[in-house]
Amino acid sequence: MVKKRTALLLVAVLILSGSAGVVYSAYDLLRGRGVVIESLAATSPLKQISLNPGDAIWRFAGLRIYSLAELDAAMKAAAVNKPLTVSVISQGEHVERAGLILTPEMQRVASPSGVVGSARTHRFRASGWTRHYETFSELLQIIAQLALGIALANLKNHGPNKYFKLALLGAAVLSVGIVFTAMRTVLLAFVIGASLVAWLSLRGIPKLVFTAALFLIIGFGAVAVLQTRGQNAIALGDPSSSLRAEVARQGLSRIMVHPIFGHGMDAMHVHWSEWGFPGSDMLHLHSTPLQIAFDRGLPMLALWIWMMAAFWVTLFRSTKLASELSDTNSFGILLGILGALTGLLASSLVNYNYGDSEVAMMFWWSMGIAMTVAPKNVER
Repeated sequence: MVKKRTALLLVAVLILSGSAGVVYSAYDLLRGRGVVIESLAATSPLKQISLNPGDAIWRFAGLRIYSLAELDAAMKAAAVNKPLTVSVISQGEHVERAGLILTPEMQRVASPSGVVGSARTHRFRASGWTRHYETFSELLQIIAQLALGIALANLKNHGPNKYFKLALLGAAVLSVGIVFTAMRTVLLAFVIGASLVAWLSLRGIPKLVFTAALFLIIGFGAVAVLQTRGQNAIALGDPSSSLRAEVARQGLSRIMVHPIFGHGMDAMHVHWSEWGFPGSDMLHLHSTPLQIAFDRGLPMLALWIWMMAAFWVTLFRSTKLASELSDTNSFGILLGILGALTGLLASSLVNYNYGDSEVAMMFWWSMGIAMTVAPKNVER
């Protein structure tokens, strides 16, 4: 039911909405979040969960916190004798601390939190209006490739017209948003996809200029990762990288226990500790291929690989044919979706991006739009 003109309108709205999310993220970073803990009183209920000086409490029982007064008010109003979840920013990471129990006696004191501290933290990974920075970054990667594809298609067919300039501005804003998330894998995936987009659409000096711009984005991203996640994050020496490697090793050893049909959907949520996986915050393998093999078996992984390869080849052929027909809008959308698929597959190696319903929905929507705008005589 979606026609080519409608598809272009939907993509334009998507680029605008994504850019608005990036602008909000910039405001959120400037404003800061939560309360940075300087110290905790010996009688603080927050001693029940793992908190350290330098951590920032930014949500209590789902309610956002911007000051110590708001934290104390939220704790006084919270349900008693029921497990509560505290959202913490620790070394730039969002961490959920569950299991806090409040009693009426704890709520009667002047400052139930027992927290000493007042400053907000600006050292966190942007999540826009989504629930998590990983979701936000994966969505921005897809939308940024769409904006870039439209920009470079216009540049190739019509020169630097107003549509090229507007789409390029959108791509630049969205790429800055990816940098704000400090997601190393998605930033690299975006560069891989954008390089393919440039390779298929640019020649000569513009290609060199665009390549130089991509290096600038990588440099900007490295600075953001250093500032947000620490120096070890660049060298993959941070706790997050170590935990992912350990989870992947354990997952690989478990795949061969049930290689044909897998362990079943979400089985690891129930048996995570029993099967020897470390920690308690991850609950998946942080890799789409590994997760598919673990949940559904190796034959299903082979089917998924075949399906992704078929999508990619069809998109590539459609993009080349749209370019030869000088169909700028179709060429731009297909070029962007091809870059987005390439980037998404690259990041899927170390991110379980199908685990986010928002990302999965955007992926399938993109594939549907690609089939809508593709030239009808392309071989599939």
